[in-house]
Amino acid sequence: QVQLVESGGGLVQAGGSLRLSCAASGSISRLNVMGWYRQAPGNQRDLVADITTGGSTNYADSVKGRFTISRNNAKNRVYLEMNSLKPEDTAVYYCNLKSTRDYWGQGTQVTVSS
Repeated sequence: QVQLVESGGGLVQAGGSLRLSCAASGSISRLNVMGWYRQAPGNQRDLVADITTGGSTNYADSVKGRFTISRNNAKNRVYLEMNSLKPEDTAVYYCNLKSTRDYWGQGTQVTVSS
């Protein structure tokens, strides 16, 4: 079993920055993909960015150039640096780990005011 705990959400003005962190614990496969998804009210949960254990990254078009994903394999942590935030970035952000199955964190709220 794998547990994911997110931190770092909050309220920020448009143009501001936030950094999300996710700590994974438990039986973690050596090879996995960790990432961040987000879900706004009434919308589906969509990929924001993910990163492999080898460091290959993938971003949603809407966040390219503004968000940066990184990870620390030794600490089983993944981070999301969010800059130039927009009101449309407002959502619950979920940490995800893909190995033999999908694991999800409980989510952290990010609210961007205009």
